[in-house]
Amino acid sequence: MDTDQAESADIATAAVPAAAAPAVTRLGASEVNGWIAALVAIDRDVDDASRRDQIRALEDLKSAAAAAQALISVDFDASQRRLQAEAGTPAAKLGLGIGKQIALARRESPKRGCQHLGLAKILTTEMPHTFAALTAGLLTEWRATMLVRETACLRLEDRHAVDDELAADTGILEGVGDEALGALARGIAYRLDPHAALARASKAEGDRYVSLRPAPDTMTYLTALLPVKAGVAVYAALSRAADSLSAGGDMRPHHQIMADLLTQRITGNPAGPSRIEIQLVMTDRTLLQGDSEPAYLPGYGPIPAQQARNLARDSGKTNRGNRNDERTETWLRRLYTSPGAGELIAMDAKSRLLPRALKRVIKTRDNTCRFPYCNAPIRHADHVVPWRISHDTSEANAQGLCVACNQAKEAPGWSAQPRPGPRHTVEITTPTGHTYTSTAPPLPGSSLGAYPTGLRPVPPISKAAG
Repeated sequence: MDTDQAESADIATAAVPAAAAPAVTRLGASEVNGWIAALVAIDRDVDDASRRDQIRALEDLKSAAAAAQALISVDFDASQRRLQAEAGTPAAKLGLGIGKQIALARRESPKRGCQHLGLAKILTTEMPHTFAALTAGLLTEWRATMLVRETACLRLEDRHAVDDELAADTGILEGVGDEALGALARGIAYRLDPHAALARASKAEGDRYVSLRPAPDTMTYLTALLPVKAGVAVYAALSRAADSLSAGGDMRPHHQIMADLLTQRITGNPAGPSRIEIQLVMTDRTLLQGDSEPAYLPGYGPIPAQQARNLARDSGKTNRGNRNDERTETWLRRLYTSPGAGELIAMDAKSRLLPRALKRVIKTRDNTCRFPYCNAPIRHADHVVPWRISHDTSEANAQGLCVACNQAKEAPGWSAQPRPGPRHTVEITTPTGHTYTSTAPPLPGSSLGAYPTGLRPVPPISKAAG
């Protein structure tokens, strides 16, 4: 047992009172699976007081399971790093792909897997009281994560101090909500090391981003993470402009005016009409025959057939009903799925790099990163089997990946192969020999379970251009 594993074992032992130490053999996966099977038969013929106790006991069990996962994750990380080092992996790349293996096992995104691993390391080596509270069911995994996150900027000795102040006496946390707990941890951190808090705020500005997520009823969440000064300024500017339009007689609700102004100011072009291209994937039956087969917007997902026809009909029209939107012109790039099962029209290339047209088809086909549970935006058009091995640059040997997942698949022991399926399918093998499949999401034009991956790009069409 190495040092990290020994420390983790000591902490786990300390977390459980001696009187509660189970006199049973150590648990393996089969025993834990037995517990899961037993939960199906949980006694429901009890009074409400007992039901409340069952709910609490199960909540404690979830926390204890999270603590056990943390211990095992630390052991797994140490073992995988040792194997990578023995395989000759450069020191700078040790640990690559380990968080993603944990994510696959937990059925979560690669980013979350790395976060879980980081949490496990900190809890088991730097915050023993917090870890003991998690093991005993006095803290949930999320609340333990909050304490770790809010102390991330501190030196080790200051993090120990926060751990002692908040988690050594768990009675302090009784009745404290999540937001209040975060505020308590931040307050202590600011008091112990105010300079570190300022440095953390400066670093956080480098994490600013804009993201787009689907919302119900063919709406979207456009989210921007900005420094507080910039965020307040943007909101205030939109609010003031909306107030001015309302005072001038605009009858739209204030929040709608702000949303419309945001769209206009980002997409508008004072020098002339702006051109916005929207890719719309649909069958010819949906477009021309009134079929109810939903269409598909890459980056968003399915939309109702009639709304797709409306988009196609209105493309190129300026919005004459809104004087603030006269300079915005929407163009559609229509992509039609082939009839029936519709295999993708092959696009082979002799070059190592994927042609631009093929990259666009791959991005439309895959929509988001193809690594299981990831769903991050696609940044790389990647060869499933590396070109140096396959010399195959084609749709079948291509997939869309985010940067982190593309880098992780190059770690020792990882491999991927295209496999037969109702649509484009990739089989991923991890260093432990476990396999996972990644299947392209469904697009319009087929029955459930067999959609056509075939796309025929059509040049941009605008009614304004005839």
